[in-house]
Amino acid sequence: MTSSSPTLLELARRYGVASEFDDWTGRRTAVAESTLVAVLEALGVAAGTEQERVDALAVHDRQYWQRCLPQIVLGRAGMPASFWVHVTHGDPVHLTLLLEDGTERGGLRQLENNRPPYDLGNRLIGEATFELPADLPLGYHRLRLDGTDIETPVVISPATVGLPTRLGERRAWGLTVQLYSVRSKNSWGTGDLTDLADLAVWSAAEHRAGFVLVNPLHAAAPTAPMEPSPYLPTSRRFGNPLYLRVEAVPEFASVRHRSRIRALRAALNKRADRNPTIDRDAAWQAKRTALQQVYRVERSAGRELAYAAYRARQGRSLEEFATWCALAERYGADWHAWPHALQHPANPEVAAFAAAHPDAVDFHRWLQWVLDDQLTAVQATAVQAGMELGVMSDLAVGVDPDGADAWALQDVLALGVTAGAPPDEFNQLGQDWSQPPWRPDRLAEQAYEPFRALVEMALRHAGGVRIDHIIGMFRLWWIPKGAAPTEGTYVRYDHDAMIGIIALEAHRAGALVVGEDLGTVEPWVRDHLHERGLFGTSILWFESDGSGRPLPAERWRECCLSSVTTHDLPPTAGYLAGEHVRLRDELGLLTRPADEELTSDRAAQAAWLDELRRVGLLGPDPDTDQIVAALYRYLARTPSKLLTLALADAVGELRTQNQPGTTDEYPNWRIPLAGPDGRRLLLEDVFADPRAAVLSEVMAEITGQSGRAGM
Repeated sequence: MTSSSPTLLELARRYGVASEFDDWTGRRTAVAESTLVAVLEALGVAAGTEQERVDALAVHDRQYWQRCLPQIVLGRAGMPASFWVHVTHGDPVHLTLLLEDGTERGGLRQLENNRPPYDLGNRLIGEATFELPADLPLGYHRLRLDGTDIETPVVISPATVGLPTRLGERRAWGLTVQLYSVRSKNSWGTGDLTDLADLAVWSAAEHRAGFVLVNPLHAAAPTAPMEPSPYLPTSRRFGNPLYLRVEAVPEFASVRHRSRIRALRAALNKRADRNPTIDRDAAWQAKRTALQQVYRVERSAGRELAYAAYRARQGRSLEEFATWCALAERYGADWHAWPHALQHPANPEVAAFAAAHPDAVDFHRWLQWVLDDQLTAVQATAVQAGMELGVMSDLAVGVDPDGADAWALQDVLALGVTAGAPPDEFNQLGQDWSQPPWRPDRLAEQAYEPFRALVEMALRHAGGVRIDHIIGMFRLWWIPKGAAPTEGTYVRYDHDAMIGIIALEAHRAGALVVGEDLGTVEPWVRDHLHERGLFGTSILWFESDGSGRPLPAERWRECCLSSVTTHDLPPTAGYLAGEHVRLRDELGLLTRPADEELTSDRAAQAAWLDELRRVGLLGPDPDTDQIVAALYRYLARTPSKLLTLALADAVGELRTQNQPGTTDEYPNWRIPLAGPDGRRLLLEDVFADPRAAVLSEVMAEITGQSGRAGM
């Protein structure tokens, strides 16, 4: 147990900061006092001395009792919910619900509350409890304290999300794609949205896929060096123009000297053919030059109306993002290094900069508009090709601390800490993701509006969304700046609010939600996600029973997206060869000798091969291709409704895209798609690859889609 003072422990409890936790081995671990103090400071609470802690507790009490209504009231469809009201002791309370459709409802039922009044010094404050009726419609409503101008948001979310109607009770399979890694003959050095649409058509029309799960397409800073990780974006609210297909922008047809643009693309692709890794900077430099020429083309009256409508719909967030991009091009991508007057979006100097550079700002607004157009087209094409879900987007867990969202949302983020993960079996030193986490108190103060906008954007062009590290909606590992990942602690969030908003937005979009719930997870969390209709994630190599043996297929979860591997491991052929052990040893990421790690890994793999033989999927002397196919066929034995095939597995790639715990030590997120012989593959090669066709047909067969004609 921790030896911290009782006052500090109570202060940490009130702010949701864990003073102890169970590590991945089940051992109860105390959190250092210095960590508690640093995390509380990131929440705006001074706790370095005993007097500061006593004062902070008193402030916390007064803030609670001075608030007339909660910062947000949450309810679920078909279920009553209660909330408190604070008024001068003895005063009557009258409330009105202002529903989203403009109607009003009163007469809320009061419940018994025997809590004694609180002495504010100048008056006594009483607490009353009221009940939200169970028949409220889904949506974002308001609760008003009559006789005042005091209101608070009310969110009524569906009790459970459920499966989209077009999917029904069928199983579906999908291709998982790191889009930047697979380009076609007509791409600009990296894979783009036209390539994504073509992959969707191929997998749906030829192999009856129900969805395509793509890496996060979030925005990167428009400056060199461009951040390669799709999970460390400058913004999660906007997309990366690197994924645009220049020729698919309608105004391209009116560009003079189009042959020069095509020559620019050809030169870029020749350079990409020679480069062993993906060069995003070269790709963006060439594509930006071409896009600027397209931007200068006069738009039709109808296109102007569409652009104006997009700008109005996106509002202030688009203006801030476009302004940040223009500022980044002038002063660099780290807003902390900008002139002080430009370091907050509300400062008048920021507005003055935007007014002085209207074309630079508008170019970045325009890029997001044409990106929105192409994303819309990809989803429509995927569904038209026969996919039940179409594109499944991927929502990263956080953003670059120096980037656009951290600048625009700095008042809602904790900037004195970074998010990460404690040590676990596969990342034994822990992880620091270098991302500022949401401040739970500030999210509540803003009625979760920034979070709601983020979820809405993730579902705008998709039939489903994968939410990376969804456990972060419940608790997130905060690491004080300068500390090791092992020196952090968990901070709790209002999961009812965050999961409720996700459920409501998914319901409105008719979409499915998959939560990446791997790692150290409290058992009740998975139960809660299942209850709300959110799918979990299962990776074959991580599925084991209590004794460490492979978990039999019939015991896997039904409401789950199941796969053999993940982007943080080598493709399956590389994993079978021990590539993940070799690489971690080479990079100094192991906490025990490589021989021990390799022996343990071989034993785990042997157990899985034995399991495949037990169920009749594998013979005595299989080759790698046969093992890979058997592993995917094993997924058919599970009850999981969603199954995925990694494109890297489909073509026999050996190299991992990402090695957690590294930055420049390994070319993370820069590996172009290749076959087992290391030869780079274009999208056209994938479509003609016999191995990819065989594994895709395996997926069609095990989901019962074999022989079904594409729609």
